[in-house]
Amino acid sequence: MTSKTVLSVGQCRPDSAAIAHYLKTNFNALVLTADLPDQALDSLRKNAVDLVLINRKLDIDSSDGLAILTQIRADSKISSVPVMLVSNYAEWQQKAVEMGAIYGFGKAELNRPETRAKLASVLEAT
Repeated sequence: MTSKTVLSVGQCRPDSAAIAHYLKTNFNALVLTADLPDQALDSLRKNAVDLVLINRKLDIDSSDGLAILTQIRADSKISSVPVMLVSNYAEWQQKAVEMGAIYGFGKAELNRPETRAKLASVLEAT
């Protein structure tokens, strides 16, 4: 399996570690991290990223993660990168999908089979 690269944005340290471990173990993914929107956008422009996972509220400053999704979709150089929202709230997942994301998952759902299937749809695609 070819290794894929995931950019995880705005997670707290424990959640970041859990998500990275899950992605490395299940998909052999390389996981990059960013705490702030500018860091995320810079990383996307400098790296070949296969999936972006954005926390609904960024841990570092509680800013809105969906603002990053808006910036990604507005930039023609990175607008095609798949994005998932990390949130346990269905209404926020729906809002993210309406803004151009793929239906994501919440941290409480990380080890569920349906979460693996969602991630596999991107990370195991050829």
